[in-house]
Amino acid sequence: MAAKQKKGKETPLMKQYNSIKAKYPDACLLFRVGDFYETFGEDAIRAAEILGIVLTKRGAGSESETALAGFPHHSLNTYLPKLVKAGLRVAICDQLEDPKMTKTIVKRGVTELVTPGVAMNDEVLQSKSNNFLASVYFGRKNLGISFLDVSTGEFLTAQGNEEYIDKLLQNFSPSEILVAKNEKNNFRETFGDDYHVFFLEDWVYKEDYAFERLTTHFETNSLKGFGVAELQEGIIASGAVLHYLSETQHNKVQHITAIQRIAEDAYVWMDRFTIRNLELYQSNNLNAVTLLDVIDKTLSPMGGRLLKRWLALPLKDATKIRARHQVVAYLKDNGTVLQKIQQQIKQISDLERLISKIATGKVSPREVVNLNDSLDAIIPIKQLALKSDNESLQAIGDSFHSCDLLREKIKATLNPQAPVSINKGNAIAVGVHAELDELRSIAYSGKEFLDNIEKREAESTGITSLKIAFNNVFGYYIEVRNTHKDKVPAEWIRKQTLVSAERYITEELKEYEAKILGAEEKIQQLEAQLFNELVVWIATYIKPVQLNASLIAQVDCLTAFAQLAKDNKYVCPEIDDTFELDIKEGRHPVIEKQLPVGTPYITNNVYLDRVSQQIIMITGPNMSGKSAILRQTALIVLLAQMGSFVPAENVRMGTVDKIFTRVGASDNISMGESTFMVEMNETASILNNISDRSLILLDEIGRGTSTYDGISIAWAIAEFLHEHPAQPKTLFATHYHELNEMQDIFKRIQNYNVSVKELKDTVLFIRKLVKGGSAHSFGIHVAKMAGMPQTVVQKAQKLLKKLEKDHSGAALATIKEEAKDEMQLSFFNLDDPLLEEIKDEIVNLDINTLTPVEALMKLNEIKRMLTK
Repeated sequence: MAAKQKKGKETPLMKQYNSIKAKYPDACLLFRVGDFYETFGEDAIRAAEILGIVLTKRGAGSESETALAGFPHHSLNTYLPKLVKAGLRVAICDQLEDPKMTKTIVKRGVTELVTPGVAMNDEVLQSKSNNFLASVYFGRKNLGISFLDVSTGEFLTAQGNEEYIDKLLQNFSPSEILVAKNEKNNFRETFGDDYHVFFLEDWVYKEDYAFERLTTHFETNSLKGFGVAELQEGIIASGAVLHYLSETQHNKVQHITAIQRIAEDAYVWMDRFTIRNLELYQSNNLNAVTLLDVIDKTLSPMGGRLLKRWLALPLKDATKIRARHQVVAYLKDNGTVLQKIQQQIKQISDLERLISKIATGKVSPREVVNLNDSLDAIIPIKQLALKSDNESLQAIGDSFHSCDLLREKIKATLNPQAPVSINKGNAIAVGVHAELDELRSIAYSGKEFLDNIEKREAESTGITSLKIAFNNVFGYYIEVRNTHKDKVPAEWIRKQTLVSAERYITEELKEYEAKILGAEEKIQQLEAQLFNELVVWIATYIKPVQLNASLIAQVDCLTAFAQLAKDNKYVCPEIDDTFELDIKEGRHPVIEKQLPVGTPYITNNVYLDRVSQQIIMITGPNMSGKSAILRQTALIVLLAQMGSFVPAENVRMGTVDKIFTRVGASDNISMGESTFMVEMNETASILNNISDRSLILLDEIGRGTSTYDGISIAWAIAEFLHEHPAQPKTLFATHYHELNEMQDIFKRIQNYNVSVKELKDTVLFIRKLVKGGSAHSFGIHVAKMAGMPQTVVQKAQKLLKKLEKDHSGAALATIKEEAKDEMQLSFFNLDDPLLEEIKDEIVNLDINTLTPVEALMKLNEIKRMLTK
């Protein structure tokens, strides 16, 4: 009853507001009222808190009382980014007609729905990061995924298992993810709650609808030309993205000119644990320096965004890698060319986002001038590339589009000092439009014209102090002081009386006023019309400008690599077809930048192959630098396959197709998993996905459980890797010095240690990797250095001696004997029919659900099969 009463008291404005709000219940509605954007109710409370603006009430004291908060419409670009960054979906409701032209309530409607994933505002976007909107589709066989950056027009798709989609989500860090409503729980269970997710109606995720959406947008009959036709799940995810754009009123999207496949088989596989462990572009540690922080020497927004992509997706194709290295070598050796290209890149604005603004019609005259200046700056780069004696650089130079006609047209149409808004005037150059020039002459020669009238009237009336002025109430007027009002001619019309003066108007002034005010209005209309025509014409150049942006991004990344190599003494890695990895005097690219000035970095050699030294068992105490050696090996490989030079004296390597790391203990207690469980999950993922070109880095495996459990698990994992037919290259760091015994049993396992020097009361960390195992773990030394009480240290030493005497010898002897027995069984003899039977047993195991007891029983069963 009360609700009905309240509804009856609704004003026409609130009735209109409520009907529009009902269509966008989950968005914050910015409702244009006159010169303000207003928010009401819950929206007002949230907006006031986020924006720090005053919260008031509309209809205070009445039944229709509601919270109210607003801001001036011209401040939209200040306040909108804050709302979007706070994670809100914002519906912008504008007045769709001139209030002067209607006697009833002004027609209003939502002209744009801005969400975190479809923002175009410069204040929301980060120049060197993409702002991706993602869509995930749960298919029967695979998951489909799509990424769109509406601010640049980049549209990507892929499909695969949960692990692959998880890795892509981590790589691309979307601002918003679209998912079907019926998959809400499925998504959260699979990918967690860290993402900003919006749930669409289930019918959007249908193959026919998605196919129609995509082919209609691209104006094609099929998707074969984009190389995505067979990606059924990827297509469905991509169709949902285009659907969402139309739902959010983003209908001017002609800058989305293609959809690209993320070719899984073209890039090095790194699971999300590896991406996290290597701290490539983000870190869980506060103030940590990432690899990206160190290597990003790019000078343009496009280059910065592409470098992140190259880092997330290193190449596997040796020919393409070598082509990048050759360009970097040429630029490093030709300092003048490098410097000239860098100077030109600095003058280039964000071409991708500028041309996207052209397509959406949300571009200012100043930005169009920036577009022209950027295209001008490309011409010398094109010439320098064509003159170079490097084939890859010549090809890039040849591919640049000069856009001569486009640049000429912009120069001829716009003033070089064009304003940030078309409404500020003087955007269109002189000579473009005859009527515009004539109207400007009338409007801008007004001062001289008024001075002449003032001078003439003063002479004819004898009133030397009269002056002509203007106000908004009655326009131009002549002001006469009271002492001279008896000299005023009869034809002047008195308009206002002041304390010491009178104000008059004349027919001549009224005529001039109409002329000048009409001219100003007409100038504004003509400038807007001419500018819009120019923008529509520029839109026909979207593809050439996007091509130039893409090429500049590549050149920027390659010049950045050349600068990085010059600044840090990086060398060109030699990429061959072998399975070897040979690093001479390698350095950690991040750690070496953190050292105090003058402190030399302790370099290290690492050699791995599949014949003599497949697994390096690295022992040494904590703090000695084992983890740093592991990480630097992975980062050197990664940099090499990105196309960069590397921090070393010399590197020769065959390409790596997968990099796996298990570095340090990373608890996931918040999800109810112990350190050990997380460690085993990550290690199982590695062991189930290895290939002959994999690089595996294992650090302190088994330390999450008891000592003998840990030694047993670490031993079993190392043995598995040694005996696996793929024979993957492995660095295995451990503080279990007992594992040194493996070298005597397994021919491709070699012992190394991170050397330390024992002094009288302490140890000195040399941080050098040397041949041979470590005698003991030095854990008690480290405890002593950390300031552990003397009594605790002494007690630990006594216990250690007792434990070593009582247990380790016998335990290790048992492990060694069992290992020797198993070696004699020729476990991996591929011609043995028994292997097929055992293989079936193992393949059909569900490792994720197997309990430790069941695992032991299964192992016992397999052992019986072997010893029959």
